Amino acid sequence: MNQTGRLTEVTVPHLAESLVSATIGKWLKKPGDYIEQYDVLCELFTEKVNTEMPSPIEGKLIKIIVGDGETAAVGEAICVIEEPADSSAAASAAPVAFTDSVVATEDTDQSMRGRFSPAVHRLAQDNRVDLSRVAGTGLGGRITRKDVETFIASGGANAANTAPAAVQAVSPAASVAASVVPEEPVNQPVRSSGIHLSASPQTPLIEAEGHNLDARNEHFIDVTPMRNAIATKMRQSVTEIPHAWTMIEVDVTNLVVLRNKVKDEFMRREGINLTYLAFMLKAVVNAIKDYPIINSVWAVDKIIVKRDINISLSVGTEDSVMTPVIKKADQKNIAGLAREIDELTKKTRAGKLALTDMVGGTFTVNNTGSFGSILSYPIINYPQAAIVTFESIVKKPVVIQDMIAVRSMVNLCLSLDHRILDGVICGRFLQRVKENLESYNADTKIY
Repeated sequence: MNQTGRLTEVTVPHLAESLVSATIGKWLKKPGDYIEQYDVLCELFTEKVNTEMPSPIEGKLIKIIVGDGETAAVGEAICVIEEPADSSAAASAAPVAFTDSVVATEDTDQSMRGRFSPAVHRLAQDNRVDLSRVAGTGLGGRITRKDVETFIASGGANAANTAPAAVQAVSPAASVAASVVPEEPVNQPVRSSGIHLSASPQTPLIEAEGHNLDARNEHFIDVTPMRNAIATKMRQSVTEIPHAWTMIEVDVTNLVVLRNKVKDEFMRREGINLTYLAFMLKAVVNAIKDYPIINSVWAVDKIIVKRDINISLSVGTEDSVMTPVIKKADQKNIAGLAREIDELTKKTRAGKLALTDMVGGTFTVNNTGSFGSILSYPIINYPQAAIVTFESIVKKPVVIQDMIAVRSMVNLCLSLDHRILDGVICGRFLQRVKENLESYNADTKIY
């Protein structure tokens, strides 16, 4: 008789301290495939970066629990793998016997029925579906997104909407709240190596206006997991952080002369372009050294001032903005910053950023001038205290000692968290950045 291996849940890994959930972008394996350890199972989208999910174990993929586009909390199971019989025997002195059919196990095991993914919650709430009336086909009776969609397609949602008024008076929020009450631990035949954490609140869905108009007048674009993550983070920033804004104008004529002098030699030596942004970053980190409160975060009953100056660099792609981090930027010279900028920009646009490239940022710089902007009001990169934009360098007539001269001018725009920072300290900080930028001359060393 063939010995059946142990069924093991593969869970969303704890990728970073601040991450509580991830969205399945696309499954690269299907049920029935044999998986080697470290084979890539699927693509994961988080609020910080896209990454590939390697299999922590070897075995046969039995069932996918969280489908493409669905979100799961850290520690939540996304699929089930049947490990080889010999490995399961070695792992346990008293292995649990399973039937040959996963469906047969699910028919009797309902231990997972009360656990729903955020995607299932959202779909049920939008369609006023009572999840207690939905048959779950997932592992342990778990209700999947497809189960809810099938229930809606069969008319179950309409039947629920015709229930007596007393029943309909129960709000969808109350129904959802009731379904996420922590459960008592139960003995399950499937083991899990993950921990369960609550997922972040989901952005409510809003029905598109004009949906019944002539289809030729409009088209729809699906919101990608990355765009949804950006939307969630931006909403969190503007709702939790009291933004204030200020701007300063800087004369960078000497900087333009310096860059024109050294850029060709730098290209021959390093093989990369020497951008104005590298000089800007150096001016910013030196100013942060003088005003370390800029490099901080709000922690309700205290303000945490970060010791390391890790600059988050806003990099735009065709469909998103990423913020890879230059670690310990204050320890790098202008050439070193230029190399980091080039490397992180290329990795971002090639979709090759690792999670380690995205974490730890303490202050954000955005080079909005690269696409011609001369003035902007940036949203703070939560939970940092401030963000500065480096606008486009423009030649202007400027009065110098009662004489008009043509100078290269640039605007620096700063958004600040008014819980932490005030106009005085931010004004001084921007003045110091201005002084640093205007102090560049033809003799400035970049190495």
